[in-house]
Amino acid sequence: MHLLQILLPCADNNGQAFPDEDFEKVKQELADRYQGVTAYMRAPAEGVWKNGSASNGERDNVVIFEVMVDRLDLDDWRARRHDLERAFRQETVVIRYMPIELI
Repeated sequence: MHLLQILLPCADNNGQAFPDEDFEKVKQELADRYQGVTAYMRAPAEGVWKNGSASNGERDNVVIFEVMVDRLDLDDWRARRHDLERAFRQETVVIRYMPIELI
């Protein structure tokens, strides 16, 4: 089994917040396709990264969606990532996965 996490920014690169409906749409699509989703939306996480020579780094508030799958279809997830990059006007959307075992 694998746990997949999608990190989506709360706002675009100009600081314009994405409407709640955008996140609800992603949540519903994941729930319908994978029979469940966990969405961390109430207390966004803060991402910080270095971008070129910026000394303080860049910052983003992000929401996280998680789904568990028995079979990992990387081509499908890459296509989903590209769709999310277009929808959320991002150069890169992080989708990561890890093997898990339920206890």
